[in-house]
Amino acid sequence: MTHSTITDAALSGRRTAAIARGVGVTTQVYADRAENAEIWDKGGARYIDFAAGIAVVNTGHRHPKVIAAVKAQLDRFTHTCHQVVPYENYVTLAERLNDKVPGDFPKKTLFATTGAEAVENAVKIARHYTGRAAVIAFAGGFHGRTFMGMALTGKVQPYKAGFGPMMADVWHLPFPIALQGVTAEDSLAALDRLFKADLEPTRVAAILIEPVQGEGGFYEVPAGFMASLRAICDTHGIVLIVDEVQTGFARTGKLFAMEHHGVAADITTMAKGLGGGLPISAVTGRAEIMDSPNPGGLGGTYAGNPLAIAAANAVLDVIEEEQLCDRATRLGQRLKQRLAGMQEAVPQIADIRGPGFMNAVEFAVPGTGAPDAGFAGRVREEALSRGLILLTCGVYGNVIRFLAPLTIPDAVMGEALEILEASVLAARG
Repeated sequence: MTHSTITDAALSGRRTAAIARGVGVTTQVYADRAENAEIWDKGGARYIDFAAGIAVVNTGHRHPKVIAAVKAQLDRFTHTCHQVVPYENYVTLAERLNDKVPGDFPKKTLFATTGAEAVENAVKIARHYTGRAAVIAFAGGFHGRTFMGMALTGKVQPYKAGFGPMMADVWHLPFPIALQGVTAEDSLAALDRLFKADLEPTRVAAILIEPVQGEGGFYEVPAGFMASLRAICDTHGIVLIVDEVQTGFARTGKLFAMEHHGVAADITTMAKGLGGGLPISAVTGRAEIMDSPNPGGLGGTYAGNPLAIAAANAVLDVIEEEQLCDRATRLGQRLKQRLAGMQEAVPQIADIRGPGFMNAVEFAVPGTGAPDAGFAGRVREEALSRGLILLTCGVYGNVIRFLAPLTIPDAVMGEALEILEASVLAARG
């Protein structure tokens, strides 16, 4: 493909000189414009976007309804700080989330700006409500780069390394991953051992889990596991927090991934896909839990920015009107079938998984089953050279995750699948 290497090389040099090294970059493609599932760089080179800003533009880049909503809000006001001068669309979005988040009980919502802020607030609320301090999370989980987010995250590199002591009273359990020989029973037994050896249940404020691990490798919670956690939390008065930052807003074939499990969390955290490209996050939970902190204990200057609130209301409309939950399921089936068709020719494919259009392929060394991060990296690089943007993930870096917009046109999806197959075959060769 034609690629504007001179333009991007010059920008890359400027970026290296100006921006902190800790802000990592997956590609050297500098975006000039984007539309739905496609991105063009300054030289006019076109890319199919299977990252969607890490599951942010589920409704596609610059969805017309989202753009129109933001423009309309822009003409009225951009910021008042809701804690100073509130506005109606903030209230409307809270009402809609209270209705849509799983759980047959009264709920309340607060808005913040990032997923990490949502998680921080969820932990604050759980601690305030229970009067307890300890929080249990899972190995491989990702919950943000703030200090509590880092502490909760179950992956040292690159998120924790070198940043000193983590927040106290955070504990990790093994996440149930059959491919790695960890069953749901193993995880629950580890929790039982934790309660017996180190941490009495009456000291635990919350258990935090992703229904599908994001950075951890797109491993889905096995059937029945959420119900077991729910029962344990109910027995011991522990708040169940579910992190739907990456799984939310039609990505898994349901508006929220917890709908696959028939279990409601006490608190749900959201971000990414909610804003359709604008920064917004939310915490929705049981009304009596959410109302525990005193006025002023929650919030933020930019929390629930009017432009992002307008975008989020439009995103919910688009998901419903375009039936994106159903479309996610169809797209995911198409992708997984194409990958399954490669397995015989590519023995490095160890697993194909994921609900809806939150899918992944895991690569391992044939014969040994050892994680093959090199193969995953080659697939990503081959795809990029052919105009397809992919992301890797997993504790071992051997997983390719697929997060294309749910609005991707069928023809563009077909083109992407052709590139993907060519890239996998090239990596094998």
